[in-house]
Amino acid sequence: MRNDWTREEIAALFDLPFLDLVYDAASVHRAHHPRNQVQLSTLLSIKTGGCVEDCGYCNQSAHAETGLKATKMMDVRAVLQAAAQAKDNGSSRFCMGAAWRSPKDKDMPAIVEMVKGVRQMGLETCMTLGMLSEGQAAQLADAGLDYYNHNIDTSPENYANVITTRSFEDRIETLENVRGAGINVCSGGIIGMGEKREDRVGFLHALATMEHPESVPINALVPVKGTVLGDMLADTPLAKIDQIEFVRTVAVARILMPLSMVRLSAGRESMSDETQALCFLAGANSIFTGDKLLTTGNAGDDKDAALFARLGVMPMAVEVRAELEAAE
Repeated sequence: MRNDWTREEIAALFDLPFLDLVYDAASVHRAHHPRNQVQLSTLLSIKTGGCVEDCGYCNQSAHAETGLKATKMMDVRAVLQAAAQAKDNGSSRFCMGAAWRSPKDKDMPAIVEMVKGVRQMGLETCMTLGMLSEGQAAQLADAGLDYYNHNIDTSPENYANVITTRSFEDRIETLENVRGAGINVCSGGIIGMGEKREDRVGFLHALATMEHPESVPINALVPVKGTVLGDMLADTPLAKIDQIEFVRTVAVARILMPLSMVRLSAGRESMSDETQALCFLAGANSIFTGDKLLTTGNAGDDKDAALFARLGVMPMAVEVRAELEAAE
């Protein structure tokens, strides 16, 4: 385990011949994780739209013109019903997301009840609610929250090109509050926002030189019309992500952070089965399943089951994940 990676070392990994890089990543993966097993996670939007942040990729931003209507936070009972259905469909982790800059104190009692209720079902719990204070992180920890997701999105240098209403340092502060409360960290980024490879190097460098997140989601941009990036990249070569480069990013993440769960997240519905298979070979071992990720499309349970059957991949059992966490 290393936290002293340099950008030059990470850039050198990206520059390796593709087959060598994937082989090296696969070797690291098999040394630390069960082969041919992928964790299934479900993500539910518990409060949609109306976020005051101006994230250029997000159709839930109040600054975007996507026609998405803002909603109030879901009732606790409805969230627990969705969690029960996710468990029945094979998910071992249930993630809940709210389109907020940060939660209000009046929202915390309901959120705490959601965490407690989902944990009682035997599911891992994850929340993404925006920026957290130390006190809010402590409340979630007391409720038993397993993971908190707060993506750094891109490199520190590129951050202001994507978001102007908060800083990269704001993101790091929340991650520190989460870590300080004893909650596992889930943090990753987005590929395909018009960034350069040096930004992908910088984004992974930021993650690999902190205490490694226990979960690292790698997203492919879903360019939505009406968002800043969706409109800017529309009908340009940048709108199509180089899938070999995407696999390279997954492979480098696996080598840098051997014990982390590396998750294929947004944008998977646009990937070929072959690209996803290469990502699994390169060390990705978690996906979001279901027909929707917050507000955008996803591959769907049936399609995922068919792909797993073709590849001989099995959903990771909750017990296996618990053993991995104990080893960490």
